Amino acid sequence: MAMERLGMNKLREILRLKYELGLSDRQTAESCRTTHRTVSKYRELATQNGIDWEKDRLLDDTALERKVLVPVNGWQKPALYGKVMPRCRGTAKSLPDCAYIHEELKRPHVTLQLLHQEYKEEHKEAGYEQSFFCEIYRKWKKGLSISMRQDHNAGEKTFVDYCDGLWLVDRDTGKKKQTELFVGVWGASNYTYSEASMSQEMENWIMSHVRMFEYSGCVPRITVPDNLKSGIKDACRYDPEINRTYLELAQHYGFTVIPARKAKPKDKAKVEKGVNMAQRWILACLRNRVFYSLSEMNEAIKGLLEILNSRKMRKLNRSRKEMFETLDKPAAQPLPERRYEYALWKRCRPNIDYHVEVERHYYSVPYQLRREEMFARTTESVVELFYKNSRIASHVRSHVDWGHTTKIEHMPPAHQQYLDQTPSKMVDWAIGVGANTKEVIKNILESRKYIQQSYRSCLGIKRLEEYYGRERLENACRRAVAYKACTYRSVKAILVGGFDKQTDFAGNKTERLLPKHENIRGEGYYRGGEKLN
Repeated sequence: MAMERLGMNKLREILRLKYELGLSDRQTAESCRTTHRTVSKYRELATQNGIDWEKDRLLDDTALERKVLVPVNGWQKPALYGKVMPRCRGTAKSLPDCAYIHEELKRPHVTLQLLHQEYKEEHKEAGYEQSFFCEIYRKWKKGLSISMRQDHNAGEKTFVDYCDGLWLVDRDTGKKKQTELFVGVWGASNYTYSEASMSQEMENWIMSHVRMFEYSGCVPRITVPDNLKSGIKDACRYDPEINRTYLELAQHYGFTVIPARKAKPKDKAKVEKGVNMAQRWILACLRNRVFYSLSEMNEAIKGLLEILNSRKMRKLNRSRKEMFETLDKPAAQPLPERRYEYALWKRCRPNIDYHVEVERHYYSVPYQLRREEMFARTTESVVELFYKNSRIASHVRSHVDWGHTTKIEHMPPAHQQYLDQTPSKMVDWAIGVGANTKEVIKNILESRKYIQQSYRSCLGIKRLEEYYGRERLENACRRAVAYKACTYRSVKAILVGGFDKQTDFAGNKTERLLPKHENIRGEGYYRGGEKLN
C-alpha cells in the first residue's frame, strides 16, 4: 500500500522524535498528526537505508529525503513503460503502465512517488509530472472491480471461506447429500484454491488448509477466515478467541489468524469474489455431472481449478497463476519440512482417581495434578496431556470404550505397592510366615472369579502381621483352616478375640468355641427331629 506523502519538515520531525526522544510509533504519529502506519513505514525505510541520525540530521532536506527514500537493495523495475499519448501542443508523452504500477505498489515500501521518479528517469523529456502521473493511475484504478481496489502486500494474506457445494449421490440408496466447497484466495494475486468436503467440521476445516498450502507450495503470513466455530471459538470483535486446534495449525506453519469482523463481508471481500468465481467456473461447469465419491468430485474440481487460475484477467491482462508466481510466492513463507498431523484439543480435568476422559476412554496423569485443569491433544495414534503448556503425559490411543490406560509412575506410592502384588509374591510371603498362612492365602486366591479381586483380602492379611506378629498370625490361620473359615474377616476376628492363643481346640469344636450357659442347649437337645424333655 502506498504511504502518505509527508512534507519534508514532518519527515524530519518524525526522525527526530524516533531517534532523539525514542517515542513509540503511535506517540510520534499523534505528535505529527499522521497515522502510526505511516510513521512505521518511514522508520523502516530509514533503518533499511542505514540512517545515522547523529550525522544525517545535518543534511539538507533534499539529501535527507533522497537517503530515506532511496530504493532498497538496488531493486530496479523492468522497462515496461512505453505507451505514448499525444499532447495538444504537438509533443508526445509516454503514458505510464498502470497495471505495472498497481502490481509494484503491492511490494513492501514502494510508493507512487518512487515509481514516478523511476518513470521520469526512463522518460526524461516525454514523461508526465508527478501530479498528472498520479491522476492517470487513480483514474485507471477506478475502472477495476471492487475486490481489486483493496491493496494487499505480496505473500501476506490468504482469505478462506465456505459455500454450498455439489451434490453427492449414495450409489446404494440413491440418496443425495450436499457437500461444502472450501475456497481460499491469495490477496495480491487472486490465486485460488478450492475443494469439496462433507461438512465444515474441525478436521475438514484444518486439513483443507493443509492441502491449500501444499497446492500453493508456500504459506502466507496471515489467514483471514470467517467466524465459523471450527476456526474461531469466540467471535469477539476486539479480542476473538481462536480454536486451540486452529491455533496449533497456525503455529506449525508460522502464520497468524486475523478473523473478519462479524457481519462485515468487506473484511474478506477477496474471498467473497473468489467464491463467486468458483461457483461460476467450477460448480456451474459440473452442475450436470453425477458424483458417487468425494475423491471423484475433487478430481474434477482440481482440473477446473487449473483452468480458472490460468485464465487471463481482463483488466490486468495476466493470469492468477502468473501473478502468483511473480508476486505472492516469492514473498510468502516456505512449507515446513513436516506435514501437519491433525490433532483435536480438549479442555479436561482429572477426577480424584487421577484419570481424564478423552474420546470415551480414561487416561492417567500424575496423581499430584488431580482436579487441575489441563488440555488433552488427541491424534490418530497418541493422546497427550498438557498442563500449563507443558506435556505431562503421553499414551498410545486406545479405542476401548470406557476402558482405563494407566502408567505406574502416575500412581501414588501406596497404589503402586498395591499394584505390585502378584499371586506368586503373595504365596512366597505366606510361606515365610507358615504353612497355615500359605493355606489361607491360597484359598483366598482361588475363591474369586478374577484373581485381581482377591488382592485386597491378601493385602489385608499381610497387614495383620504388622499389628500382631508372625506367630499369632500363623496360629490364627491354623484355627481358620481347621474351621474352614479362610477369609480376611475370620482371621481378623480370631486375632481380635484372642482365640489364636487357645491351644486346646482339637476335641469338641463347638464346646470349646462356645461358653457354657444354662440357656445354651447344645447338640443333644434335639435327636431325630423330636424335642427331648
